[in-house]
Amino acid sequence: MTTLDNVFPQIYDFDELLRAHENARKGKRYRDDVMRFTNHLEENLIELQNELIWDTYRVGPYRKFYVREPKKRLVMALEYRDRIVQWAIYNQLNPFYDKTFIEDSYACRIGKGSHRAADRLAYWLRLVNRKPGKWYYLKLDISKYFYRVDHRVLEDILAHRIKDDRLMGLLRRIINSEDTRFGLPAGIGPDGCPDDLWLWDVGMPIGNLTSQLFANIYLNELDQYCKHRLHTRFYERYMDDTTILDDDKGRLREWQYAIAEFLRDNLRLDLNSKTAIRPADSGIEFVGYRIWPTHRKLRKQTARRIIRHTKNLCALLAAGEISRESFDRTAASYKGVLERCDSYGLRQRLNEIYLGMRQEGISPGMGVTT
Repeated sequence: MTTLDNVFPQIYDFDELLRAHENARKGKRYRDDVMRFTNHLEENLIELQNELIWDTYRVGPYRKFYVREPKKRLVMALEYRDRIVQWAIYNQLNPFYDKTFIEDSYACRIGKGSHRAADRLAYWLRLVNRKPGKWYYLKLDISKYFYRVDHRVLEDILAHRIKDDRLMGLLRRIINSEDTRFGLPAGIGPDGCPDDLWLWDVGMPIGNLTSQLFANIYLNELDQYCKHRLHTRFYERYMDDTTILDDDKGRLREWQYAIAEFLRDNLRLDLNSKTAIRPADSGIEFVGYRIWPTHRKLRKQTARRIIRHTKNLCALLAAGEISRESFDRTAASYKGVLERCDSYGLRQRLNEIYLGMRQEGISPGMGVTT
């Protein structure tokens, strides 16, 4: 087994902290906190370096806010100097751990992503569509995944490969915040949980770069179990969204029970009521699409969200509250999504919204889907 040792000096190396700063400020260089840090960049990086060297670094306070797309989530954002540390850690750990992940894990990995995940599932569906018999899929849905990750289990998984005590000490400080609780009791959502019921020993902050990496490392345990113990062939995962194909419905049911037991006993997680087995020919909802062997469509919920967001963006552009550059960036991202599925009707609807707003006073420019 490959292990990671003596990597902590690379994290506090000045050039590595400078590289982490360059990563952290991408797309954010004109934000007030970034500009304040950059105005005295060398001094601030040296101060951060010394805190890491002398073990006086402590994770700063979190700024909490809600995002409502694609669903309501509580996001916790760190101060800029802490985000630099997160990037310094990520730059060392991610290349190492990425080699341990299965091929069909697609979230937060270079060269992967949601489009590749959708393409892979479509390829599998075309492949099995040529085989005799009826095929089914098992859709796994983990209850409140980010809010339920067990700290002790995560630390044990990390310590299995990381043999650098100083690095593990830093990771434990990030996992176990001194002043912020990340965990939710079972059955309670983030907006309905009183402050005194939030838990110290479970949960990861949505918004941390390290949380994305930890989330993949944590569920890699499930990936390895499914591939090498259950011997699933058509298995893929995008963060906590997992789909398994098979031509035996009974075998899928056995796998569902085995996976539920593995998650409960080894990762302290539970599947929720959205976990189900369905015929594959009815289309599979995955990474925002409904996918068939021959085509894919946006989920209705996703399409409604894009329409609503486009209306809001056009209104903001008309009022001068966002720039044309900002509007065009969002329009380009939507184009990328719509180009990968059957979306003629939706594209026409978005263009109608854009043209209607333009007639009310928006200056001419690139349309939403043209």
